[in-house]
Amino acid sequence: MSPPSSRPLSPADFACPAISLAGTVDYAMYDRFAAQMADAPPQGLVVIGLSTLGGDPEVARMMGEDVRFQSELRPERRLVFLGRAAIYSAGATFMSFFARENRYLSRGTRLMIHERKLEKTLTISGPLTTCLAPVQAMLHEIQHSIAIQNEGFENLIRGSDVTMDEVLRRAPSNWYLEAEEAKARGLIEGVL
Repeated sequence: MSPPSSRPLSPADFACPAISLAGTVDYAMYDRFAAQMADAPPQGLVVIGLSTLGGDPEVARMMGEDVRFQSELRPERRLVFLGRAAIYSAGATFMSFFARENRYLSRGTRLMIHERKLEKTLTISGPLTTCLAPVQAMLHEIQHSIAIQNEGFENLIRGSDVTMDEVLRRAPSNWYLEAEEAKARGLIEGVL
């Protein structure tokens, strides 16, 4: 079977999303996502609607990997992202797993891109030589989290006029883009 067209979509194509999610990106959302994905049509257009103020970036990556995997497993199916109202933080991470031509936002939706956050306390106690391991472990965690974050940023901006330097400059202070601006910058295909 030939793959579905990557033609630009119209509002009518989004009338009944096969997968509809709202709220915090967490394991409960992942369970709802996985159940709805299992029930989604095996071919043709499958719209995944989301509205979120954020949540766990690793859960967003799991959902995104499922989208990537399902797109490869079922090339006869076109998985399309529809962001509604707010696509903040982990929602933007999830959206980054969709090809740009499969990303849409409803009018007035705000996209928010920011750096991952870390809140930890490191207590160092004991002989000096034993103090290095927990410090190095924390440093490795931060370094790998930055690498994962930047991979997501690269996926998000691919095909747009947004540079990695711009994302890295703006993300620390929470970068908000309205739907039309996201389209003008090439981060999404269209606004409905």
